[in-house]
Parts: sequence; C-alpha cells; structure tokens
Amino acid sequence: MPAPHRQPLSWLNNQPYLLLTLASLFWAGNIVLARYVAGHVPPLTLSCIRWIGTFLMLWPFAKGHLMRDWRTLFAHWPLMLLLALTGFAINNALSYWAMQYTQALNGLLIQSSTPLFVALWSLLLFGMRLTKAQFAGIAMSLIGVLVILLRGDLGALAAIQFNRGDLMFAGALLVFGLYSAAMTRRPAVHQLSLISWCTAAGAVLLLPFAVWEYSSGFVLKLDLLSVATLGYVVVFASTLAYLFFNRGISLIGPNRAAPFLHLVPLFGSVLAIVLLGEELRLFHLAGYTLVIAGVIVASRVAAPVTSIR
Repeated sequence: MPAPHRQPLSWLNNQPYLLLTLASLFWAGNIVLARYVAGHVPPLTLSCIRWIGTFLMLWPFAKGHLMRDWRTLFAHWPLMLLLALTGFAINNALSYWAMQYTQALNGLLIQSSTPLFVALWSLLLFGMRLTKAQFAGIAMSLIGVLVILLRGDLGALAAIQFNRGDLMFAGALLVFGLYSAAMTRRPAVHQLSLISWCTAAGAVLLLPFAVWEYSSGFVLKLDLLSVATLGYVVVFASTLAYLFFNRGISLIGPNRAAPFLHLVPLFGSVLAIVLLGEELRLFHLAGYTLVIAGVIVASRVAAPVTSIR
C-alpha cells in the first residue's frame, strides 16, 4: 500500500487536465513577470539561471532515475538534443528577449497561436491530423482569446503593431510547437530523468550567450525583485510547469493537450485584473466561456474517420 503522503501526488500525476491547467497558469505568470522586469533582469542570464536552478531542485529526486536511465537517454541523443534546444534553450531565450521589446497584450495574443504550431509540427513530422473536434475546439478557444485581449472590440485588432519583439515571440512559439510534437517520441524513461537531462543541457547551451550578455554590460543585480523573479521562474514556471506539461502530453497526446495553452492568455488577463486593478467586464466572461468550451471540445476523443484533411 502506498504511503499516505504519496496518495495525493499519485492522484495528481494521473489528472492530465488539472496538470495542463496548472502549467498554463504558471506560464501566464511567467509572461507577465518577464514583461514587468524587462530592462532590469537580463533575459539570457535569466534563461540560463532558470535551468541551472531547476536542475539543482530536481537533482535530489532525479539522481536515482538518471543513474538508471542515462544509457537510454544517450542512446537517443539526437532527440534529446532537439528537446533541450527547442523546449529549454531557444524557446525560453527568445521569449524573455522578446519581452524586452513588446507589450504583454501582443505576447498574449501571439501565444494563442501555439496549438496551431503544435498541430502543424505533428502533421509534418508524424502525419497526425486534427480531428473535427480538435479543429473546432482550437477555433472556438482562439475566438475566446481574441475577445478577451481585444476587450470585445474587433476593431482594436487593426491598432496592434507588431515589432521585432512580436516576431521573436512568434518564433519562440513555433519552436515550442516542435518541442511539444517531438515529446511524443520521447524515450521510455522516468519523467524526472527526462526533464533533468533537458534542463542541464539547456543551461549548458545557454551559458555562452549569458556570458556574452554579461560582457555587454547587462548585468544581473541581486536585489529583491531579481531574487523573487528567479524564485518564481525556477519553482513554478520551470520545475512544476514542465513536469505537469510533459506528463499531460504523455497522458493525452499533443493535439489534445495543446488547446490548454489557450488558458495562458486567459490567466494572463485574470492576473491583470487582480494585480493591476482592471475592471471585470462582460467581454471577459464571454471570452472565458469560449476558451473553456474550446478546451473541453478539443479534448474529446473523436473517431478516426472524423479527421480534417
């Protein structure tokens, strides 16, 4: 019989929808925080320290699994390198760097395109086609995101100006879509072994760029804001979010998991209301309803004959 303190963790580990929802919440906070500390915390240094800290947090729990799984991990080194590059190095650095140049509204709007990138990579790499339910759910939740971010005024879409930060953020999401699709081919190892290897590799890949950033004069200041930022991104936006997201994908697959990423801009709007004192209005409720309905519809298991071609 499992120990009583392990029973809640065992239950949580088999709740894909809750895990994916929490991951989206943590990543929403990460985007809002990244914009808030733009110009204060160096983005490449933050990315590198993020993965070093995450690896150190996981090491006491993961070392036994890594000792058992390291041969399997190295036997699949091309795939493991791809996962580290896309999910931990390039995606993360581009996201933080982009927040130096763009507004939170733009980033959250672009974030809503992530499920389409996941579906595209799944189709190109593995021939996985969207079902009608997944296609309808993505479209429904995307409309909900637009309603929230445009404050119910579709005319506001024409006023959004995309700059290099917007393009960088879109590039980060394109890379993350590849990571999400490639995760379905992960080797049969413990999830702690997988994420620990990827965080270590991601930190090593980012280290030269963090050194370059430091030499350019953008130096991390160890004040309260910087320490709090590092604490949040290491514990919530990294360790827990990636564990939850990876587990969710392994349980229900990338196409059914991807629509949950629409919850990131939804939660981002909520954070803006709570932290910035914005007023809750009817278009917020309408948008939330569409996003949640889209996630539910896209997460349904559909028959193979209903695929979109």
